[in-house]
Amino acid sequence: MRAAVVERLEGPSAIRVIEHPEPTGEGVRIAVTAAGVTFPDALLTRGRYQLRPEPPFVPGSEVSGVVIDAPDGSGLAAGQRVAAFPGLGGFAERVLVPPHLVFPLPDEVDTEVAAGLPMNLLTVHFALLDRGRLRAGERVLVHGAAGGIGVAAIQLAVARDAEVIAVTSTSEKAEVARTAGAQHVVEAAGFRDAVHELTGGEGVDVVLDPVGGDRVTDSLRCLRRRGRLLVVGFTAGAIPEVKVNRLLLNNLDVVGVGWGAHWLAEPGYPARQWAELLPDLRAGRLLPPIGARYPLEDAAEAVASLEERRAVGKALLVL
Repeated sequence: MRAAVVERLEGPSAIRVIEHPEPTGEGVRIAVTAAGVTFPDALLTRGRYQLRPEPPFVPGSEVSGVVIDAPDGSGLAAGQRVAAFPGLGGFAERVLVPPHLVFPLPDEVDTEVAAGLPMNLLTVHFALLDRGRLRAGERVLVHGAAGGIGVAAIQLAVARDAEVIAVTSTSEKAEVARTAGAQHVVEAAGFRDAVHELTGGEGVDVVLDPVGGDRVTDSLRCLRRRGRLLVVGFTAGAIPEVKVNRLLLNNLDVVGVGWGAHWLAEPGYPARQWAELLPDLRAGRLLPPIGARYPLEDAAEAVASLEERRAVGKALLVL
């Protein structure tokens, strides 16, 4: 089969499309229609992700496609359309995935678009509803609002009747956030003052931050009493430090969001998340806007677009 392989830990340019052995072993075998491109794929190409496979390896943590065959008792059948979270191996024509990480697609969801769902949507569901305890009527500030995590966060927060303030760095990205449903969009530079003005000085209940870097202090200052800062990732590169005395005045929470660590300890969790999200998926409320579609041969460029923060909306490899 054809696959995009990381041959050296030298960044996206070290990805090459070659003939590669098919995966073997137990699991659900899927003919891949499309693969979602995520920021961890870029980190993997430099050996900077918490998962550090030795090259050569096939990146790609989320896919959609059609089941070729499935183990007895899995509830899945040949010919069924699915999304899946292989963790690795998705940038290939076929992939093998444990049954508990394969999610049947409702008729209303396009197979190709579904490749952008598993990682971002399930991470955001865990972040906002489990770790963040989001309630209807609360205000949510979303950093990196035009990226995959950011768009999914906007859509889910709006679907749960929250008010969203999106933080973006360009007018093009601002439009993506508005299209996703954000009621307000502010520039990354000076976002704290903009939030203060928008909320009449009250602040927000939840900040969802996949960016990290130097934003954390001003994010804490944007929180109202009993607010929650959700730490999702560090696309800016730097891991920030928190002066914990800032948490005392307004009884603030800084909350780690490790979706993978959670379901590894509780393997049935992703399937329960998917079942809870199905009504919104059927209604079209949680479908990612596709910013770019690349052929498999352009996998290196697709991953580079995320590393260099050029991507707007969800990037897909279409097979």
